[in-house]
This record gives sequence, structure tokens and C-alpha cells, in this order.
Amino acid sequence: MTALHTLTLQFQNAFLRLTFFLICSAAFLAVATTMLSALGVLPWLSMQAGLAGGTIIDAGIYVQIGLTALILMLAFYLPANARMMALENAHRKFALNMHDIAHAYQLAHAQDRSGAFILSSEFDAVKERMAFLRQHPNLQSLEPEILELAAQMSQISQELAETYGDTRIARARTFLQQRQEEIELFQQRLEEAQTIQHELRQWTHDVEIEESIARSQLTRLRDELFELLPELSAQLQQPKDGASKPSSVIAMSPPRAAE
Repeated sequence: MTALHTLTLQFQNAFLRLTFFLICSAAFLAVATTMLSALGVLPWLSMQAGLAGGTIIDAGIYVQIGLTALILMLAFYLPANARMMALENAHRKFALNMHDIAHAYQLAHAQDRSGAFILSSEFDAVKERMAFLRQHPNLQSLEPEILELAAQMSQISQELAETYGDTRIARARTFLQQRQEEIELFQQRLEEAQTIQHELRQWTHDVEIEESIARSQLTRLRDELFELLPELSAQLQQPKDGASKPSSVIAMSPPRAAE
């Protein structure tokens, strides 16, 4: 039955739209034809008419003008009929639309969060919210019962709206934004410290390598010097005139390696 009722309503709406189009077209053609006939471009409608054997007259012009006026009246009546059909469709089946209730509640709750409602008692709070919803331009076509239910729901969630008010939300967002900026600044400083630590570590490694190279060069130079000293000592011990003289040069033993 529900499917049949829906199909019937769809057929009725389609037929009404077709009728509206045909009447508008007929009104346009009738007015255009009558105006052209009045200007002499087209001939008038010809129709012989008389009453009870009286004088027969040509009533075509009167019939054409009358039909044109009638079609024009129907065309002017169609917008009002369309509005009536829309209201009839809206009131034909009375049922609460949850989408409309949710939309009205969202508007009332948003207004409540901004601090617009100041009345404390339950009756006055609901009345204040209903007055706001009735004056809202987007809710003019809703039923009073829907607005009342949305107002009651908004009054019940008044504590929630106060807790999550726009002022508190803005303050919390500002605080979180400041914390985020502090974290970003800390991350930037941490990256700079890591870069400096990496540079110092690389620098220390380079210095240790250079110290190791210098230490190895010093050790090799010292070893070469100790190898050369005994030869110099032996050359100094030989006398120049061939006579044996006590040597005044004492052989040097290689010192201990430097720690």
C-alpha cells in the first residue's frame, strides 16, 4: 500500500506539472493570437450564433477574447494552486522529521554555545529558544511541534553548551596552538643541538686522527734518531792521529720510550 501510495503521488505530481506547462503554453498562444488578430495580422475566429431564431451574429471575436481571458485567469491561478499543493503535501502526513529536528537543534545549540540565551528557568529557556527558532529564516516552513521539540532538546543540553562554549573552545584552541608553537620551537632547537653535536663529534674525530698521525711521526723520528746516535758516538771515539786515547764520549743508551 505504501508503494502504491507513493506511485500515485508521483503520477499526480507529474500530471500537475504537465498541466501547468500546457496551460502556460495555451495562455501564451491565445494572447499572441488575439493580439495579432487585433492588429489585423491574423483573422478573428468565425462563429455564427443566435438565440431562438433571432438574429444570427458572428460571435467568433467574443468567443476568442473570452477564451483568452479564461486561459489567462487559469495561468494567474496556477502559482497560488502550486503553493496550496505544496502546503497540502507538507501537512498531508503529520510526522516528525528527524532531519528537520536535528537541523533546528543544531542552530539552537550553536546559539546557546555563543551565550545568546541567558534565561535560567526551564520554562523561560524553552520559550526563549522557540522564539529564536521561529524567527530564523531557515526554519519558517517547519511545524511548531518540531521547533518545540528542538527547543526542549537545546534546553536539556544547556550544560553541555556552557561547558563547550565558544569562549572556552577558543581559549583551549589558543592554548593548544601556543603549545604547538612551543613544541615546534623545541624541535627546531633540538635539531640545531644535534647538528652542533654532530659537528663537534666530527671535529673531535678529526683532531684525534691528526694527533695519532703526529704521534706516529714523532715516534718514527725518535727511532731514527736513536739509530743514528751510536754511529755518531763510534765516529767520535776514533783518534785522528792513530794514537789510542781514552774516549771522552760516553755511549748513550736509548732512553725509555716516552709514555
